[in-house]
Amino acid sequence: MKTTLDINDQLLADAKVLAVHERTSLTRLIEEGLQLRLRRAARPSRVSKPRIPVLKGRGGLVIGVNPLSNKAMLAALEDDA
Repeated sequence: MKTTLDINDQLLADAKVLAVHERTSLTRLIEEGLQLRLRRAARPSRVSKPRIPVLKGRGGLVIGVNPLSNKAMLAALEDDA
């Protein structure tokens, strides 16, 4: 399809130089640029990592609870309930 575009003179000149450098046509260069931009727009935006709340309280572990043992930590939680 033929169309008319109003492109910045310097941008067009740079694109023509790049097309010659890459031994391709200006049309192909513009098509590739549009495809890249459209693919990026179609991708879902990156979901930011969920923020993990940090407890800023005082105290610490209960004496006698091994923080390296899941079993001990679970038992301490059950005792608290």
